[in-house]
Amino acid sequence: MTIDAMLELRDIAKQWDQRPLLAGVSLCVAPGETVALLGASGSGKSTLLKIVAGLEVPEGGSVWFDGVDITALPPERRGFALMFQDFALFPHLNVQDNVAFGLVEQGVRKAEARARAQVMLQRFGLGEHATARVWTLSGGEQQRVALARALITQPRALLLDEPFSALDATLRDQLRAEFRERITAAGMSAILVTHDEQEARAMAQHAWSLQDGRLSALW
Repeated sequence: MTIDAMLELRDIAKQWDQRPLLAGVSLCVAPGETVALLGASGSGKSTLLKIVAGLEVPEGGSVWFDGVDITALPPERRGFALMFQDFALFPHLNVQDNVAFGLVEQGVRKAEARARAQVMLQRFGLGEHATARVWTLSGGEQQRVALARALITQPRALLLDEPFSALDATLRDQLRAEFRERITAAGMSAILVTHDEQEARAMAQHAWSLQDGRLSALW
């Protein structure tokens, strides 16, 4: 499935500690495109991502998807997937049920969800680990499980917050390329928050620096 819809941020504003953390941020992310946001800690990158996800409310501006204002939509109705550096996998579930979780939450019967999860795991080279506990996997395998879980629900956009910072350098390089390929193939919009310019260049077609509440284009 391809999404083929634009994600837009229009004049997003947010204050923190009586100072403008986001001072009228506007951004467009095309289908199949990854845009990177770089900046120092505390610059507002993660806050902006949470506003896109619906986890925080902007004090000004709006979030649009496919030409529709979704600013007031709760996170579960936006159809976006958010991935953090800690993977956020469920330790009490095996690998297959971790991947199937989002489908079950959407009302898919458990047997069908598990079957679709197994297909996704095969695609990611993890089929033989379906019944394993997630904590027995390597860091790279756990991150692939997290991506499989995010993509199986066919999200309309993928939001990545420092997703590879806990991994070793070789694995980071491998997963960056894999993520970029899968994002492009799915035709979804993706925003990558990172402090690592090398990571941004490996994954993103365009990058912006967030400083003093405003974006400036890097490439």
